[in-house]
Amino acid sequence: MSGRADAPDPGRSDPDLRDPYLPDRVPGGLRVTRYDLELDYRVASNRLDARARVHATADGDRDRVSLDLVGLTVTGVLVDGRRPGRWSHRSGRLEIRLARAVPTGTSLVVDVQYGGRPGPRRGPWGEVGWEELTDGVIVAGQPDGAPSWFPCDDRPSAKASFRIVVTTETGYEVVCNGALRSRTARSSRVRWEFEQAEPTAPYLATVQIGRYERTTLADGPVPQQVVAPARLRSAQAHDFARQPQMMALFADRFGPYPFGRYDVVVTDDELEIPLEAHGLSVFGANHADGRRGSERLVAHELAHQWFGNSLTAATWRDIWLHEGFAAYAEWLWEEEAGGRSADAQARAVHDRLSGLPQDLVIGDPGREDMFDDRLYKRGALTLHVLRRTLGDPEFFDVLRAWTQRYRHGTVTTPLLVGCVRDVTGADVTGLLDAWLARPALPELPALPGASGASVASRLRGGARRVLLAEG
Repeated sequence: MSGRADAPDPGRSDPDLRDPYLPDRVPGGLRVTRYDLELDYRVASNRLDARARVHATADGDRDRVSLDLVGLTVTGVLVDGRRPGRWSHRSGRLEIRLARAVPTGTSLVVDVQYGGRPGPRRGPWGEVGWEELTDGVIVAGQPDGAPSWFPCDDRPSAKASFRIVVTTETGYEVVCNGALRSRTARSSRVRWEFEQAEPTAPYLATVQIGRYERTTLADGPVPQQVVAPARLRSAQAHDFARQPQMMALFADRFGPYPFGRYDVVVTDDELEIPLEAHGLSVFGANHADGRRGSERLVAHELAHQWFGNSLTAATWRDIWLHEGFAAYAEWLWEEEAGGRSADAQARAVHDRLSGLPQDLVIGDPGREDMFDDRLYKRGALTLHVLRRTLGDPEFFDVLRAWTQRYRHGTVTTPLLVGCVRDVTGADVTGLLDAWLARPALPELPALPGASGASVASRLRGGARRVLLAEG
């Protein structure tokens, strides 16, 4: 975990980066910068007719490129408006042989016509991707469901901007990532156009369709709306009422909110868990109980906008950088809202984890265990120990520098170590190794802030230097 790496170019993927947890998601020779998606969808028949224009550059000297697309039928492919040498689509991979070889950096627009009856992709994590609701659609792409509805470079590091156009029947509300640019009714159908400028991982792109109504939670500084069935109007109004206060707390602790707006969708169906997407989160009807029974999850999903969506792990091996931070945000909100202190929550969680199997390395959990609840909780414990080691002022300085330096980019654990060192002068390699790189749960150290300050001083060797985060 030691070592200092330079900040990545935000929103740009490493063309050779392979994710060990997604062995079938190999680099396809393209560095995608933008997806332009036009989707014509019929809810009753679950029929999708679509066109994707993928704007990219060649990441090397290439005579062929490829994209991921699962469960749908490709009917045509153009490259820069012309037929390629050849193309084939099998086993979830669209392979395209170019009409002529191109050198590194050549701009390409790959135009794909496709369609069919979209459905979720089945894999180690259950069913993920495009899924029918009782009356509508939910797209839950984490971690490998994006190719269930559009051709893409499906790696978390392969971030790009999006334009998403959805045409569907009247009577349905459509929610996608980004800002709604236009809504045009045409006979019995409505065309919705969304523009998302910030780079995002394909798994965080989404389409939500349902018989919903919109209510405003906040007009600013971050516009916030809840999109939900009318029958849940009273319950969701109560359950999400404190979300603007959460937003204010997290903006103070983590730095400015990274996107233009934040929306919440509550489906008419029940969902096992809520899920995050770029600039929005999705909850099931069961999460709007009118008693704030899922408020910790409201905090968790909101925190993902910083940790996971703006700052995205370069590979799924570092998923603790998403889930540990979001789980810790739950503790921060409970502490702020007058509940248990973060210290008390840390002790309770440590006691519970102590009685569970000690066989999970959260810094490399393996694909089968990357969503294990122990990773979430132990990740939060790691951050709390780091907080008490550094002391509150420096800990939150680190978080704000972390989110600013790698805004809209990709991150790794060594980059976090480097950020701590730059901001505070402390070398926390050993501390993080103990909590992230070994299966045994470390003992929870004494947590009062005064003792933490002395530890931080030793980690710095008596020196203190503050390096402001780059923009």
